[in-house]
Amino acid sequence: MFGQPGPTGTALLNMLRGCQHRGPDSTGLALYGPVTGDHLILRILLAADLATDPEAWGKRRSLVEAVLARHRFETAEVSLDGAQLRISGIFDGDIQTLSYAVEEVEGVEIFSLGQSLEILKDVGTADELEARFGCGSYTGYHGIGHVRLATESDVNPSSAHPFWAYGFKDVAIVHNGQITNYYKTRRRLEQRGYRFRTENDSEVIAVYLADKMAAGNSLEESLEQSLRELDGTFSFLVSTSDGIGFAKDPIGAKPMVVYETDELVAIGSEEVSLQHLLGHQPIDTYEPYPGTSYTWSKSTPATVASAN
Repeated sequence: MFGQPGPTGTALLNMLRGCQHRGPDSTGLALYGPVTGDHLILRILLAADLATDPEAWGKRRSLVEAVLARHRFETAEVSLDGAQLRISGIFDGDIQTLSYAVEEVEGVEIFSLGQSLEILKDVGTADELEARFGCGSYTGYHGIGHVRLATESDVNPSSAHPFWAYGFKDVAIVHNGQITNYYKTRRRLEQRGYRFRTENDSEVIAVYLADKMAAGNSLEESLEQSLRELDGTFSFLVSTSDGIGFAKDPIGAKPMVVYETDELVAIGSEEVSLQHLLGHQPIDTYEPYPGTSYTWSKSTPATVASAN
């Protein structure tokens, strides 16, 4: 957690268990550890037939590593974690070019890329996610999580939250609601060369915010602009290697509850998530006003966040 690392995985899983009734279809975590120079971690989903076939997996691994090598990525470690290929190494080139090149390999999809970020997500519940990845043992600085009920897309790992900002390092988002100018926003970003993996409007929010920050805006400024430029009913959380922020649309139809002390910030769609984290005790919470945004950084309290 901010300042000092803590049991981020356990904390987020407890919060997600508290709100699992909101969505049993899939569960995911975006976990943030220390930043170590030019060190990068890629989490890559393998197509289902590849993850269970050692020969096919080995071939795809070789193809991915060859692409990385061509882009001067110095691979340090490769492992298979569930159906995810985890690759770590040293890289100081262009993240967008690297990520787009890797996804030219058939049967692979990057779930996350960054110096701090690792996204673990799959179909099923928080307990099933923990059984597959052992994510409860993760020690880090902060994170966001999500449970999902599929309403507009298939039940599969690719459609699960959190979403990585495809082509940018260390930016992830979880979202509750609907962006009604999704197609217009997506087309504008695609015209500038950005790619998308899904039809989920949450993925567009992630790239939209990452693009704002890449242009020199702070996380706080990017969230403030999103309230003016994104239409719909929504509340979302965005996380970077340095902090977490939220935005809540002017209508305020989507719930969000915040608990904050000098040592901890916890955010959930329902207070029951906070109770699961804090041990079912009386707590003081507040709901952000409609049309507002806010951020916390590593210079402020430790942060754990969960939303749906």
